[in-house]
Amino acid sequence: MNRLASATSPYLLQHADNPVDWWPWCDEAFAEAKRRDVPVLISVGYAACHWCHVMAHESFEDEAVGALIDAGFVAIKVDREERPDVDAVYMTATQAMTGQGGWPMTVFATPDGTPFFCGTYFPKPNFVRLLESVGTAWREQREAVLKQGAAVVEAIGGAQAVGGPTAPLTADLLDAAAGQLAREYDRENGGFGGAPKFPPHMNLLFLLRHHQRTGSAESLEIVRHTCEAMARGGIHDQLAGGFARYAVDGHWTVPHFEKMLYDNALLLRVYTQLWRLTGDPMAKRVARDVARFLADELHKPGEGFASALDADTEGVEGLTYAWTPAQLVEVLGESDGRWAADLFAVTEAGTFEHGTSVLRLARDVDDADPEVRRRWQEVVSRLLVARDGRPQPARDDKVVAAWNGLAVTALAEFVRLVETQTTGGTGTAAAAGLGGEDNVLAGVAIVADGALRDTAEHLARVHVVDGRLRRVSRDGVVGAPAGVLEDYGAVAEAFCAMHQLTGEGRWLALAGQLLDTALARFAAPNGGFYDTADDAEQLVTRPADPTDNATPSGRSAVAAALVTYAALTGENRYREAAEAALATIAPIAARHARFTGYAATVGEALLSGPYEIAVATDDPAGDPLVAAALRHAPPGAVLVAGRPDQPGVPLLADRPARDGRPTAYVCRGFVCQRPVGTVDDLRAQLEGGAPS
Repeated sequence: MNRLASATSPYLLQHADNPVDWWPWCDEAFAEAKRRDVPVLISVGYAACHWCHVMAHESFEDEAVGALIDAGFVAIKVDREERPDVDAVYMTATQAMTGQGGWPMTVFATPDGTPFFCGTYFPKPNFVRLLESVGTAWREQREAVLKQGAAVVEAIGGAQAVGGPTAPLTADLLDAAAGQLAREYDRENGGFGGAPKFPPHMNLLFLLRHHQRTGSAESLEIVRHTCEAMARGGIHDQLAGGFARYAVDGHWTVPHFEKMLYDNALLLRVYTQLWRLTGDPMAKRVARDVARFLADELHKPGEGFASALDADTEGVEGLTYAWTPAQLVEVLGESDGRWAADLFAVTEAGTFEHGTSVLRLARDVDDADPEVRRRWQEVVSRLLVARDGRPQPARDDKVVAAWNGLAVTALAEFVRLVETQTTGGTGTAAAAGLGGEDNVLAGVAIVADGALRDTAEHLARVHVVDGRLRRVSRDGVVGAPAGVLEDYGAVAEAFCAMHQLTGEGRWLALAGQLLDTALARFAAPNGGFYDTADDAEQLVTRPADPTDNATPSGRSAVAAALVTYAALTGENRYREAAEAALATIAPIAARHARFTGYAATVGEALLSGPYEIAVATDDPAGDPLVAAALRHAPPGAVLVAGRPDQPGVPLLADRPARDGRPTAYVCRGFVCQRPVGTVDDLRAQLEGGAPS
């Protein structure tokens, strides 16, 4: 009997028809293994995972393999995105045993969940031999198996320990981290490391803030060069705007085609902030296109953002996305087809498989003549219409709390910047009647604004249950898995962003409730945090990973929310909790800067203050003071604009519009400078100069 048909996880549903007696992760599965006296096979993956599909097709869809599994094991399927706590424990075990990790993850465990053999993808012949060998060892060498499991649990317990050294995350340490990133930077291709190459979004956010604090031209250039290289590469969908998970090469040309919500949310923040700080037209365009991708391709109206688009289409990687020169000519005609092939580096030899190419920008278009830009946009539109007629990748449509929190924060920053900056602080471009690209940008911002508000409401209404967060929902129904630390941190930060965007006190109150729960249920004795609550399901060890990987660690995410919440409310105990949490990460940042990018980003905000900016105005979107505050805000600054003394909005309390005119208040640690009413005076205060 396969028990996955009622699952909320699209990944589990993909396996509902396998000839394997799959169980979801549950106590009953382990009880059944104990009753039968057989090991547990734990298979962990996610819906958009290419090699998960390969192993499923080769092994889990095979009747003979299924019979072998059912005869000797209790088989459990786990969606790593739904149960990141389970994934974290067994991934640590896999890395301890093999020196590497990945998905699908294949773990053999005792009936109490103790892992004794771990691996990742196994081709069918190897997997069959492994099943037979593990079964024999369980029956004939039980003592050795149990001893191995005990050693693994001891190892992963040490790896996830919350004790250890602490140190302040000082300016010197952050400067050293930026220097380490500069030394590891790929000066030819951008980014860090070789193949496969992942977008280093959190490190780029850190370097942008480091540049703001120090004026480092090198930090800014690393960000600018990397952002341009990614934007022009095949990792960036040149037609629909999203970014793929990673490039299989070291120069961003050929992507692994899955598109994850968290990557695109974090990259949207990077490009938005690069545009804010420099006015770079490339950054402005890419931010617009990523926001449009999120709103058009991943947003589920009435809910939130789906998790991912699959790597495969009908079992074939790149089927939707790759082109030949002949296909371009077929869609565009001879002249435009050849022009597009040159622009997008589509050759007869191909850059991908079977003579096809992944589109990438071989020419600079952002500074090109208007006619070239017009032709390029027209070609993009026609190619996208043609591509939409092809088979499309599947969408993993579960809503993950943490990733939706990241998306809300990113889109709130983007929408607010568009509202205030595109017309120099006189309202949105659409309201001003502008045409051309600014009008397109304003249109994207309007759609993105609707999507982010829709998502925030869904998180508050559906994912918050009895004051606690749930990890996932699907089709408007919340799932059973409890929220983990990253959910509390990312959603609380998103609610703080909503408070700043809307000026509504309810969002700040919701953020405070989540942070109070995090402090009460997840805190560790030394100032750190566990990834699971003290009343959550007890696994073989309690995960507490402090490092930033594909997403911010729970510890970094909570620290970010604590810093922002403290600045918005003036309640210093939240700042102190953030400082204590970052102190547990500082020793890692000193040695491994690439894995503490979000923590370092939060550290820069603390060094800056962060600044608290309040603008008393009747026009929060169109007031020039708000536009100037956004443009010149120091790292991590909070900004609330609106009418004074609104309920639940501490930054606007007792801060009137002086002489009936809009007035800005700039504070740091709730020690405030004199109120100002001109853009020049406000800019001087934010940039550290004396007011005129």
